[in-house]
Amino acid sequence: MSTLISADNTWALFAILVVIAALAIWMEQRFKWASKVTGCVIALIGAMILSNFRIIPVDAPAYDFVWSYVVPLAVPLLLFKANIKKIWKESGRMLAIYLISGVGTVIGGFLAYYIFKGKIDELHAIAAMMVGTYTGGSVNLAAMKAAFSASDTTSAAAVVADNLLMALYFFVLIAIPTMQFFLKKYKHPYIDEIEARTQKGDNENQAANFWKAKPVALLDIAEALAVSFAIVAVSTALADFISSVIPTTNFALALLNGLIGNKYLIMTTLTMIVATAMPDFIGEIAGAQEIGTFLIHIFFTVIGVPASIYLIITEAPLLLVFCAIIVGMNMIFSLVFGKIFKFSIEEICVASNANVGGPTTAAAYAIAKGWQSMVVPSLLVGTLGYVIGNYYGIFVGTFLGR
Repeated sequence: MSTLISADNTWALFAILVVIAALAIWMEQRFKWASKVTGCVIALIGAMILSNFRIIPVDAPAYDFVWSYVVPLAVPLLLFKANIKKIWKESGRMLAIYLISGVGTVIGGFLAYYIFKGKIDELHAIAAMMVGTYTGGSVNLAAMKAAFSASDTTSAAAVVADNLLMALYFFVLIAIPTMQFFLKKYKHPYIDEIEARTQKGDNENQAANFWKAKPVALLDIAEALAVSFAIVAVSTALADFISSVIPTTNFALALLNGLIGNKYLIMTTLTMIVATAMPDFIGEIAGAQEIGTFLIHIFFTVIGVPASIYLIITEAPLLLVFCAIIVGMNMIFSLVFGKIFKFSIEEICVASNANVGGPTTAAAYAIAKGWQSMVVPSLLVGTLGYVIGNYYGIFVGTFLGR
């Protein structure tokens, strides 16, 4: 299918990706409705519109560059404040509901598989990809595709269904904390705090307030990028070495290889070790979170590109329902067990978001809602999903494909 901008016009595509990301951030900080939707979702929808109107292609080297280089660089930048000693106290409750929410994803994966068994090709690989991506984000989907050698056609359809459903689910999560039914059934201390501030005259856009201008020196930018590049380089080298050393001759070794040899796991671990060992240096580098967040907005723009509504209707309608079952089970588990164990509706929504969309969407969601004390815990538990999602995905795919 021809498009206005060809796949080999890399500079034009990069310009579009960066402009969409910048516009999404501007809208999030300028308009209250946009701050509730979040800039990440706006960026995703913007790219979706351009690809569906055939202005930009659904596949291009520029997008591969974002996956291969922009995303890895963003991860350490977003974790510079991940001091384990400090965070453990802040994220303990979030971790509990996050793990419960993830169980719902796994059960949903098995349920969806047996409902559609025989109706969709390579279903065990798709189940692995969807369980992986709904326990930590889209990074895991790529890892599961490689782990189970899913075909490009199957993977493309799965990515389209995943992205479209993820965008729809974000709107659901945005709506839930505003609905009277949930406000009556669950406690909501963060919402109450914001309402109290609003009554006192503080009616500021939460995203704009969180991202207000801070002093950033040239040295800060240099240090942030230097540390991040170094962590990514070391992590990639370690991951390649470990993957080459550990064989994949059986399930246990394959699982070990997939976990220990995962560069995102190593990257996250290294960053957290450095942030904990040198909190006065790493944690005080100004601008790191801002740069990382902007890079992630570019990533979400790329995520929206393959979400072709035409392809969903013609080639992947069953996959959309398949994904909806998994996400639906995640939401049901989160709400039911969140109620049983007396979690707040804010904790439940952020935990479910961290599972389905990963750490960056969960953090953006918490920021947009004004739940600022939940931002760092959401990043941490969501990043843990890079590990857990691979574990769950490999288990589900191996079990179902036996």
